[in-house]
Amino acid sequence: MTWLDRNVTELGGQKLHPETLMMGFGYFPGLSEGAVKCPLFQTSTFVFRSALEGKKFFELAYGLRTPDQGEQPGLIYSRINNPNLEILQDRLAVWEGAEQALAFSSGMSAISSAMFAFARPGDVVLHSTPLYGGTDYLFERILPSFGVKCVGFHAGADEATVRAALATARAEAGTAGRIACLYVETPANPTNALVDLALCARIADECAGQRDGRPPVIVDNTFLGPLWQRPLDHGCDLVVYSLTKYVGGHSDVVAGACLGRKEVMAPVQVMRTILGTMCDPHTAWLLMRSLETLELRFTRSVDNARRVAEALAAHPQVLQVHYLGFLDPQSAQGQLYARQCLAPGSTFSFRVKGGEAGAFKVLDSLKLVKLAVSLGGTESLASHPSAMTHSDIEPARKLELGITDDLIRVSIGIEHPDDLIADFRQALAAAAGT
Repeated sequence: MTWLDRNVTELGGQKLHPETLMMGFGYFPGLSEGAVKCPLFQTSTFVFRSALEGKKFFELAYGLRTPDQGEQPGLIYSRINNPNLEILQDRLAVWEGAEQALAFSSGMSAISSAMFAFARPGDVVLHSTPLYGGTDYLFERILPSFGVKCVGFHAGADEATVRAALATARAEAGTAGRIACLYVETPANPTNALVDLALCARIADECAGQRDGRPPVIVDNTFLGPLWQRPLDHGCDLVVYSLTKYVGGHSDVVAGACLGRKEVMAPVQVMRTILGTMCDPHTAWLLMRSLETLELRFTRSVDNARRVAEALAAHPQVLQVHYLGFLDPQSAQGQLYARQCLAPGSTFSFRVKGGEAGAFKVLDSLKLVKLAVSLGGTESLASHPSAMTHSDIEPARKLELGITDDLIRVSIGIEHPDDLIADFRQALAAAAGT
């Protein structure tokens, strides 16, 4: 391999794995003084070699012409493209098996940009529930103010229930509107209920005859992706992430991503360019660092989570543990898990005795596990969804969604599992007054 090779994906018939490609894919050391690691391109704009080159770059950037054979988009302005941004996106696409990836300033900016790319006044978004609190606010408060209606169905619901929600969505759209997209978050936050991705893809196919054709299926893959769930393999069109979580993995960046086929990604890319919701170069550089250890960190946290979940399930103060690894293989959810997921992840929730007061006492008694929102970092975190991330949802609807006052959500990190178990046990004992 020469120092100019950057996109070697196969050696001697061996297809290289994503964790190997993270060490150099998309980067030319020869263009950066031979540096092993990609430098930080902290610049807002780029010099053109000629006025004609600048013209050609802008023609491609704004879709004014198709690229010539082998022509690649040129660097213009860091709101449009930047070397750190492009290399990060190339590497994100490797994990997902996607044609294209776009990085955003946050998970919510990725989700919002996608929604504004596809939804128009009079349209309806068909979506699963519960959703991350920010997404729920977008669907319940913001999109309706733009004339976009949102119809939900419970994650874990059977096909008949999902199709009933589809019928409601079609009725809401009427003759003037359409189904703008199907949006699902699976596993659901914070209940870990699963949504059948293949079913969503079939429903989208059935809607292909509507105005503007088939609605895209958009999946928030933050809880399990990109290692343990691959929505694109199940017929879905776009995957969105909070890269802040497992991909970033160190609780020191805020970023998001959207990935999929270039054809479906095109309106999302235009929306990102115009709204300016892209990821900045320094954040992209930090995320490239994080991608190198993603498999190691995520695998360790999954192993830790299994042991912690088992300990919690056996504790007398714990009423229920919403952990994917505990699903009955013969149940509908268990069978869906076997078809769709490769591991249970490391974020789950559990219910404790004593309602909100009991949950607060457990959270306040933790010594190692940090009381904070977010997930997917190297450190373990615990929070109270009802009072924190999902506090904006009306109480009756929270109960309907399974977000009860006695529910604690945890994200298990890479500490020693015995120490985490000891911390949860002493916190539960404190809550019980023993």
